[in-house]
Amino acid sequence: MRSHLITYLLAIVVPAGGCVRREPQNTYRLQGQVLSIEAPRKTLTIKHSEIKGLMPAMTMPYTVKDEQLLNGLTAGDLVDATLVIVSNDAYLTAITKTGQAPLEKPPADAPMPSASSGPKPLEPGEAVPNASFVDQDGRTRTFDSFRGSPVVMTFIYTKCPLATFCPLMDRHFATLQTSLGEDASAKRVRLVTVSFDPATDTPPVLKQHAKALKADPTRWTFLTGDPNEIDRFAARFGVAVTRAANDPRDITHNLRTVIIDADGKLVKTYVGNEWTPQQVMHDLRDL
Repeated sequence: MRSHLITYLLAIVVPAGGCVRREPQNTYRLQGQVLSIEAPRKTLTIKHSEIKGLMPAMTMPYTVKDEQLLNGLTAGDLVDATLVIVSNDAYLTAITKTGQAPLEKPPADAPMPSASSGPKPLEPGEAVPNASFVDQDGRTRTFDSFRGSPVVMTFIYTKCPLATFCPLMDRHFATLQTSLGEDASAKRVRLVTVSFDPATDTPPVLKQHAKALKADPTRWTFLTGDPNEIDRFAARFGVAVTRAANDPRDITHNLRTVIIDADGKLVKTYVGNEWTPQQVMHDLRDL
């Protein structure tokens, strides 16, 4: 499922290397077109125009607190809504339908996605392929360099604008870093964050991002590198990334976090953003 990564909108404006908090709540006007609705999850995906003072035009999922706001809405509806940003959450209120328009279709010559296109996602027990990266210190690193240590890895980009997506992965990893430091049996476990926005997330940007998160470089590594190699590597874990041709800041993606054992084999994949650091710690103890 495609989800547009939404990062440190802890009521924030995200600079190149991280985020700046604002207190305690901000509201913004959002105008766009509904692409899909997931009523059981109280979620709708909207392709919206620029939100002044917050983010450029993007396509991403938003949640609602009151499912009745979704009543009567269908894909293709044009809406005007209020986006509420609070400490660790973001949601829509006061959704008004303003019209209807055909959904944009891909170009006629665009390749149709299929179950067989692209590499097959890894299954538990399969070896993770090697790949070359550059870490936050500008050093070339291969994924095989982590062999001998269990790895918890996730995929983000630092300019992701909503608190419940990439920034949530950052917060979860910060919590994991603390928990791992308190567990003597977890000395060898490494945390790895891979950016799928290498154009923006250069080593200096990732180094500053790591500093803002108080990441311990002996435990937590941030990786960037060649975009094609990153995309191929991420796809093996089910990560799908789409960048708008007219605005590379408009990145649509899903979320995957994985545990890899010391032999370099996939142990478990967490889909989306509903996993917790406590779950990961429990699963690591089973290794």
